[in-house]
Amino acid sequence: MPHIHDQNCGHEHDHDDHESNTGAQDNLYNQIDISNVVLLNANEDCGVGDVIKPWHARMSEDKFVESDADDQLIIRIPFTGSVKLRSILLKDWSWRSYALRKSRCFANADNLDFQDVSDKTPTQEFDIPQGREVGEYAVKPAKFPNVSSLTLFFPASQGAETVRIYYIGLLGTWTERKSNPVITVYEAQANLADHQKIQGTEGNFSTPQR
Repeated sequence: MPHIHDQNCGHEHDHDDHESNTGAQDNLYNQIDISNVVLLNANEDCGVGDVIKPWHARMSEDKFVESDADDQLIIRIPFTGSVKLRSILLKDWSWRSYALRKSRCFANADNLDFQDVSDKTPTQEFDIPQGREVGEYAVKPAKFPNVSSLTLFFPASQGAETVRIYYIGLLGTWTERKSNPVITVYEAQANLADHQKIQGTEGNFSTPQR
C-alpha cells in the first residue's frame, strides 16, 4: 500500500528527521545514470533534472516534467550498478486534474515504448491517491532484486490533457556491477622441459656436415 506523508502531521519536526535519515541511507539518486535517463512524450522544455532531483529538493514545485501530445508519459531510469529496489517516491499535482492515476513499473525493460507497453505485464502497478505530499510506494522485493534499469509508465491523468510530475525518487540498496576479468597468459619463450617429448627425438641434435 502506498504511504502518503501528511502535510498537517502534528509531529512535523520528528517526521522530517526520519525522512532525512531515510534519504541519506537509502536514496539512490547518486546511483542513477542521469545522462542516459529517457523521457518519452515529455514536453521539449522539460529535462531529466526537472523530475529526478536530489533528496533535499523533493518538495520543490519550481520545476516539473509535463507530457506533450497526450496524458501518457514513460520515464526510463538506468542505474550505474545493480539495485535491490525498496520503494518509489512520487510527487505530482494530485490535487489538480494534471495528477497521475496510476504508475506501472517495469524492471529491466530497456526497450519499452508506447507501441508495446500496453501488451506487456508490469512488474508491479500502483494506484496513486490524491495528496500533494511525496508518496512512497513500497515494491515487492522479490520482483525487484537485481535491477539495472526501471521504466515507469504513467497511462493517464485525473482529467487534464497532460500529466505533471514534480519528483521521482528511488529507495533501496546499490551494489557495484562486477564482471570477471579475462586473463590471458602468453609464453614469452618456449621451454622444452615444459612440453611433452615427441617420440624419436630423445637424442641430441647435431648440425649435419657438408
